[in-house]
Amino acid sequence: MKEMLRYRVLPAILLGVMLVAAACGSGSGGSEPTVAVATATSTTVFEPLPTSDPSLRLSTEDIVRKLRPSVVQVLTEGATRNVFGQLVPSQGIGTGVILDTEGHIVTNDHVIRVGGAFANTITITLSDGRTASATVVGADPATDLAVLRIDLEGLIPADLGSVANLSVGAEVVAMGFALGLEGDPTVTRGVISAKGRTIQEDTIRINGAIQTDAGINPGNSGGPLVDDNGRVIGINTAIISGAQNIGFAISIDLARPILEELLANGRVERGFLGVNFTDITPSLANNLGLPADEGVGLTNVEPGSPAADGGLQANDIIIRLADTQIRNSGDLVEALRRYRDGEVVTVHFYRDGEEEETSITLGSRPE
Repeated sequence: MKEMLRYRVLPAILLGVMLVAAACGSGSGGSEPTVAVATATSTTVFEPLPTSDPSLRLSTEDIVRKLRPSVVQVLTEGATRNVFGQLVPSQGIGTGVILDTEGHIVTNDHVIRVGGAFANTITITLSDGRTASATVVGADPATDLAVLRIDLEGLIPADLGSVANLSVGAEVVAMGFALGLEGDPTVTRGVISAKGRTIQEDTIRINGAIQTDAGINPGNSGGPLVDDNGRVIGINTAIISGAQNIGFAISIDLARPILEELLANGRVERGFLGVNFTDITPSLANNLGLPADEGVGLTNVEPGSPAADGGLQANDIIIRLADTQIRNSGDLVEALRRYRDGEVVTVHFYRDGEEEETSITLGSRPE
């Protein structure tokens, strides 16, 4: 079973104040975003670029030379309201990775938000010193990913790799604008400490995350974790508060389909059940005498929702949706990305110690 980890998302570093705050989920509060939103029309498929021999191991210096033109600084500006209702200007710095020559950039969703809403302005700074205002192509708070776009020529996209064939202990390099320090991004080196971790915080649920001991700090959010060939294998996103040398990156294997859907539609469509839930763990199952030591326990079923119409109730434990085993909430979120509004799925669940099943017609998430 994949371990569930409580974590603190790395925010864009707040300029002047230097505070670390938790990431925004879908967010509420703050003013309506005035940052321009691009129309999502591209259906780019990000294939690894044949920029180098996959069998060639690069030195850290060579990795930095290869990747530096593809790593950008993301500066956000917005405003939040204090306890007296007054608007307080806020700035933040994060990191992004150039995906293609059309100007698409991947970063974390929480990097481009201020007070839960999109930042009023987002400015990208390239390695050659050029700057450009960015528009938001799409964002997915559930996986903490976002795609931006800038209108500049001569962009050098990063080479994307894969985590599947990498082993624990493989060397990796992290790059990003840690702590908002002036100059080039900070470079740290480490190893893949573990694979298949689960990141969970508020509305964010990410499976298959990479754990690394490469130094990741506030401001690194949205930056690349790369293998020893200089290929991006993860997007740095989180640390565990109070721990040492434990950072996390969203696997590029999970990110690819999310990014492609953001480019095509501007958002990630997921089938809607209409439930609130919590992860079942072995310790929770043991303490409460539950029939399963993994799965998703329903804490609430919204009246009139697809789940309610299908007969699900609070305290049911979902263990399978269609052909997908549901071990935790990350599995459920990913399964609902594959099944959409109007599709009928079979849900297997435990109720009062007995395994049952029901058919549910998925809906669409209310705006």
